[in-house]
Amino acid sequence: MSVISVPQDFNEEKLYVDLRSIFGRSLFLKCEGFNFAGSIKLKAATEMVEAAERDGLLTPGVSVLVESSSGNLGVALSMIAASKGYRFVCVTDSRCNLASRRLMEALGSQVHIIVEPADIGGFLGARLDYVRALCATDDRYVWLNQYTNPNSWKAHYRTTAPAIAGEFPRLDVLFVGAGTTGTLMGCARYFREWHRPVRVVAVDSVGSVTFGGAPGRRMIPGLGTSVRPELLDESYVDEVVWVEESDTIRACHRLARSGFLFGGSTGTVISGAMDWLAEHDTRELTAVAIAPDLGERYLDTIYQTNWLQDLYGEDVLRSDELTSGSRAA
Repeated sequence: MSVISVPQDFNEEKLYVDLRSIFGRSLFLKCEGFNFAGSIKLKAATEMVEAAERDGLLTPGVSVLVESSSGNLGVALSMIAASKGYRFVCVTDSRCNLASRRLMEALGSQVHIIVEPADIGGFLGARLDYVRALCATDDRYVWLNQYTNPNSWKAHYRTTAPAIAGEFPRLDVLFVGAGTTGTLMGCARYFREWHRPVRVVAVDSVGSVTFGGAPGRRMIPGLGTSVRPELLDESYVDEVVWVEESDTIRACHRLARSGFLFGGSTGTVISGAMDWLAEHDTRELTAVAIAPDLGERYLDTIYQTNWLQDLYGEDVLRSDELTSGSRAA
């Protein structure tokens, strides 16, 4: 592994790791988990709150922020709400990591957990229904709505994409995980206007409906949706790669064995990127992937043996161990 730039303040905009020594192919990973909120979602959260304040929608001491989140945005909004004097209600579901829920509560937020999926839209549909009902009962509630709010993608158009462009002026392909698609749309829009062509590859989870796939079980929060995001404009996306959750888990554990503890979203992006790179000529190709988060909040799930075996079977990690062994040999 080689770190391109690690300034003394560990600015996540400047931290990149080359994964060649781990996976055998060069892929520069942009590590976004070193800010106070621990994930890339701090950017969207900050942009959406500041825009709401400029528009006069928020009143400190009165307004109550409410948002549907699988975890990372909820943590980011909890920090912002606490610092600005707002109450915050995070509506999540039973797949949300326990560490994320506890962190939000420690920051003074209220966490409401949806335990039954909606007939249409699954858990996300049920979460959105609850948020709408909550806002209808009390005008103090302000829903930022990360699924439709353009400030979500504008945050990455302003910050994430220019940072990558500045570090990699010869960038050829960018891999971005697709959740609400805020990061994807902001980066894709920026590079569509850039001085040289960049191939933007979206990485999604099998079971997600974002790009028209069939809905299916998804137990790892972060990427994928059960309701198509309104922010998505597929005309900006060159390709889509789908990743099975078992492959996400194997990628995370392979990284951990090399000293990197990343979250499920990052494991999905890396797995999808490596599949894409394996099928293309990568000579003189500069590839970057965005790592949304770190792995501490996944210790009770992705990195917990009983959880893995209950959901994915005892052999979920075995194929990766065999592959790693053959590559090492």
